[in-house]
Amino acid sequence: MASHHPVMTKDDLIAFLDREFPQMHMGGQTYFLEEIGPLSARMRMDYHDRHLRPGGTISGPAMMTLADLALYAAILAHVGPVALAVTTSLNFNFLRKPEPRPLIAECRLLKLGKRLAVGEVSMVSQGSCEVVCHATGTYSIPEGQRGR
Repeated sequence: MASHHPVMTKDDLIAFLDREFPQMHMGGQTYFLEEIGPLSARMRMDYHDRHLRPGGTISGPAMMTLADLALYAAILAHVGPVALAVTTSLNFNFLRKPEPRPLIAECRLLKLGKRLAVGEVSMVSQGSCEVVCHATGTYSIPEGQRGR
């Protein structure tokens, strides 16, 4: 079983994500890794017009991306830079309309095994404590790729 403490620093993880997934910053950076901790990570998505849907609210796909990135960051922080760790399932509950400001995603890993990781993400509008979206996800970690 993996350690409950990160094996990558926040700066190393940011550098890895920027190098391996430069496309996530197309049109300007809006996703930011704010913190990693024991079995956890926090990411922020800055509010931008490109994340809106009709009606002026933040779109589901933008929130899905934020949740997926937060889960990926939390997992990699604990298993090392494994670019081929992949999402095998994601489930979303959209609970209320997000405020027109940055979204904060708090991720907690529930299981971190040799081949699978399971986590949950709660999102709030910055400055609020009301959860706007709750997601759960599972990732597959390729055999023999851990800690490379």
